[in-house]
Parts: sequence; C-alpha cells; structure tokens
Amino acid sequence: MDGDRLIYGAEYGLSRRAAMAATGVALGSTFALSVQPVQAQTMIMTPADGLTAGAVKVKTKDGKEMDAYRAMPASGTGFGTILVVQEIFGVHAHIADMCRRFAKAGYYAIAPELYFRQGDAKSYTDIPKLVAEIVAKVPDEQVMGDLDSSVAFAKGEGKADTAKLGITGFCWGGRIVWLYDAHNPAVKAGVAWYGPLQRPATPLQPKYPVDVTKDLHGPVLGLYGGADAGIPMDSVEKMRAALKTGNAAAMKSQIDVYPDTPHAFNADYRPSYRKEAAEDGWKKCLAWFKANGVG
Repeated sequence: MDGDRLIYGAEYGLSRRAAMAATGVALGSTFALSVQPVQAQTMIMTPADGLTAGAVKVKTKDGKEMDAYRAMPASGTGFGTILVVQEIFGVHAHIADMCRRFAKAGYYAIAPELYFRQGDAKSYTDIPKLVAEIVAKVPDEQVMGDLDSSVAFAKGEGKADTAKLGITGFCWGGRIVWLYDAHNPAVKAGVAWYGPLQRPATPLQPKYPVDVTKDLHGPVLGLYGGADAGIPMDSVEKMRAALKTGNAAAMKSQIDVYPDTPHAFNADYRPSYRKEAAEDGWKKCLAWFKANGVG
C-alpha cells in the first residue's frame, strides 16, 4: 500500500478534493475526482474530426457488458490494433485522448474500463481509499480475460487487423502491458509507461513484470522517469537484468529512463507532466510499434 501511495499520491500534484462531478457523464469525457485540479493549460485535446470515436460496449467472456472507449480512422480498414490500458483512475478524458492520438496515427485503439466489476474509480476523491476498495481487488486473471474480450470486439467490428496487435498502458496499466504481452501469443509489441516492475505478490496479483520475462511474446519498450518516487531505479535495473536472461522477445525489449523526470510524465493534465519527455516517449512509442509489426 505504501508503494501505491507513493505512485498515486499528492506528491504528484493530485488533490483529494472534488472540483467537479464525474458521475453521470460519458466515458472518457472528464476526469476522476481524485485527480483534481486538472492542469488545463498543458492538457492536450485531440479532435475527433476524421475519426470514428466514442464509447462502446464490449461483451466479456462471462457475458457481462464492459464500457470501453474506441477510436479509429473514419475510413479504411485493416488498422493495426492498440489496447490502451488505463491509469489507476479508469478510462477518463486523458486515456480517451490517447486513443484518439493513436487513431490519428492510423490505428484502431480501444481502452476498456477494467475495474467495472469492482466499482467506478472516477467517483473517488481519496486515492488510498480508491486503491484499497477497488484497485487491490482487481484480479490479474480478470484483466487478462477482459483484454482478450476487447481484442475480440475489435476483430468483430471488421475494421481492425488484430493480427497486428499492440498494447500500451500508463502507471497501473504499465504493469499490465508486460503481463498481457506474456499472456497473449498474438501480441506483437508493447509500450509500458512507468508501470511498477517488482512488488510483493498477492493472491490476486501474483506476478510482476520481472517474473514474466521468459514468457513475453512481443518485445516491450519501457518508458520510465529517473525521479519516480514510486518506482525505484534498482527495480528498473533488476528488470533490465531479467530481460537479458529472458526469451528472445525479452532480449529484444528495452527500458529507457528519462533522468530527473517524475512519475506520470505523460499525464498532460497533471503537474507531473514533462513536455519534452512526453513528446519523445510518444515518438518512440509509435516507432516501436511500427518496427515490430503493429503498424
């Protein structure tokens, strides 16, 4: 729990007071209460012109309906497919915007609401309470299955080429990138943004990225901040060492660290945002997917 507080807490400029109501609005249209106030002066808003974008319903393996945000070019077909995995705060406006950015680059991008069985992360004002009541109760097995269902949904729409499958994620979702890459043989490549690499196991989260380097299917690019208070550099070095002794996909993987850069440096709606690192990371992300058969 202490590590979660470091990653998700107020040292990154997150207020635990509500500044706006987040319930009763469209998926991906606003922010979680716990991330207020939003830094509007740096926030990127990608327009949806030329895109098919918006909320969709994904049928899961157990017959439930899961909300997701999906974006793709308005015309054409055969788009490379990107799973976009949320931060701790759920599929809010920034995650939806990331989907539109990928769509502008020619991809089919989908961000499923992966906590939907446990509760609505966007309604919480207190981050430790959010971690304890929702995040800690989300089984990795559930997440893997719901991501599988998202891929099936994308394939069923008839526009995405799920043989060209990539995954990216941020913070909580950064860890999931490594795990899903090891879970699904169809993954061609992953890009993990500052996700935890090594932590004590729990019954619901039994493995971390450092444990799955012999099971990766596509190479993963890790993007981390050298001043991340919640992800110590010794865990980054342990992950680098593990990759060198992993399988072929692991040995092709790499971790890039931005010196003097905090956690959540791509989160342009938060004070942690670092424009230079975020823009460089985005360029590397697109190049990584293209080089590894996703785009």
